[in-house]
Amino acid sequence: MNKPHILLVDDDERLRDLLRKFLVDNGFFVSTAREASHARELMNIFIFDLMILDVMMPEEDGLSLAEFIRNGPMRLKDTPILVLTAMGETEDRINGLSRGADDYLSKPFDPRELLLRLQAIMRRSQGSNPASTLSLGQVNYDLQLNRLDRQGSPISLTTVESKLLKIFARHRGKALSRDDLAAEYDGDLNPRTIDVQITRLRKKIEEDSKIPRYLQTVRGKGYILIPDA
Repeated sequence: MNKPHILLVDDDERLRDLLRKFLVDNGFFVSTAREASHARELMNIFIFDLMILDVMMPEEDGLSLAEFIRNGPMRLKDTPILVLTAMGETEDRINGLSRGADDYLSKPFDPRELLLRLQAIMRRSQGSNPASTLSLGQVNYDLQLNRLDRQGSPISLTTVESKLLKIFARHRGKALSRDDLAAEYDGDLNPRTIDVQITRLRKKIEEDSKIPRYLQTVRGKGYILIPDA
């Protein structure tokens, strides 16, 4: 079973390191960021099951980052968020929840309480998130880690291929038009170039790219990813 992947964003290096070790010891896979801009970079690379955001950070605070997540690309919108803050007044809590947080924990706190809150958030969100690993014959794709491999040997992906595969994985079993893919790509992608990218992807995931089994064309609708599991 894959470990839940958490993004921990806090500018306090000591606290960040302590919490990372604690969470790893309690069954999570943890990526850390020292500030909002660093967190945004990681969000472009990984799919996270949950995010922990410190409110008081330089340049961009955690609540602004929470708003970005809730109003940003489709792949981020439903990610559960817990915010950490030194401000514990009722108005601060209401402000945090109204700006996109699912839960709120005031500093200082007992790490055991953080763990209980994370587990509660994960239980509430369980069932809405599809399986994170797709089986495509001899090829496996880990959506959380954005990793493609054939029988354990990694397969390299370009940035465009990686983003497209993530979109297909999130919408497995659903036909996506070129316009759908371009709209969700979160970047500059010309719909006319998508056919070329699909051809390249098929060479990496199909046994015979000329007779695709997993990444199929749906006449009049676009493309669809149909994994074994």
